[in-house]
Amino acid sequence: MGGVAVGAAAMAMEHSTGRPLIWTTAQFISAGPASGTVDIEVEEMVVGGKVTQARATLMDGDRLVLTANATLGGRSDRPEAQIISMPSVPPPMECDVKTADYRDCDDLQRRFEKRMAYQSDEDGIERLWFRPVAGEPMSTGLLAIIGDFVGGATSMTRGCTSLDNTLRIHRIVASDWILADTQILGMANGAFHGHTRLFAEDGTLLAIAGQSAMLRRPE
Repeated sequence: MGGVAVGAAAMAMEHSTGRPLIWTTAQFISAGPASGTVDIEVEEMVVGGKVTQARATLMDGDRLVLTANATLGGRSDRPEAQIISMPSVPPPMECDVKTADYRDCDDLQRRFEKRMAYQSDEDGIERLWFRPVAGEPMSTGLLAIIGDFVGGATSMTRGCTSLDNTLRIHRIVASDWILADTQILGMANGAFHGHTRLFAEDGTLLAIAGQSAMLRRPE
């Protein structure tokens, strides 16, 4: 899954630079292995007093999986504000459970409990609660994975092939559940564009994720 690769790249850059991620964008070149090891190389392009510009490459042996660019760091002496609000939705335990798309496959779908708060193919909107089954703590990597479920928002875009992922971190706070407020913006030339805003249960904006992807071929 692309979100796993992006999360791995982002956390490798955080580890290497010692600074938190502000944003990253990744271009998918090929699929990574379902099992085994990938090598992540981090290159610090520019290191400033407050921010670092970095690049990460993921390799499966001699095969390039993806490249990711990022800015890490920040300033703690500037005003803070959250302009947008979390949409009004029922709390997770009052929403219906969304079953895994592939029930017989022990894949990433099984690692999340998902509850549907709202979905409309006509509006291109899905609002879905996520909770890691194993209770993983909040992290850049976890947000990258959830942010890659954009294509699952509508029946028209499920089964797509992602071309890129972008993740912008607003603020990381602890939260058992994460609301993915996803909007498919449009489809043209065989591709779609969409984004998702990720919120903690208390309404804190955690991150904004977006991607472009090729639509699946007609059956």
